[in-house]
Amino acid sequence: MQTYLDGNVLAGPLGEVFAVDLTSAMAQCASCGARAAIGQAHVYLDNPGAVARCPSCGQILLRLVRTADRAWLDVRGISCLELSLPGE
Repeated sequence: MQTYLDGNVLAGPLGEVFAVDLTSAMAQCASCGARAAIGQAHVYLDNPGAVARCPSCGQILLRLVRTADRAWLDVRGISCLELSLPGE
C-alpha cells in the first residue's frame, strides 16, 4: 500500500515553475497536437478574462480570469507544457 502526501508538498516545485516567463513555454495543443510557444497563441481579452487559442486549429488552450486577490487558470486544452527553468 502506497502512502501519499497532500498537495501542499508541491508548493515549492510549482513556485519555481511559475516564476519563469510562460510566454516562451512550448505548449502542445490537446486537440490537434501542434506545438508552439504560448506567446504565439491567439489571445482574446473581450471575455471575462483572457482566452488563448491554438494558432493552428483555433481550439482553446487556456483561460485565465483574475480578480484583485485571486486567479483561475484552466489549461485543459494543453496536453503538455515544456518550460525552460533558470539555472542556479
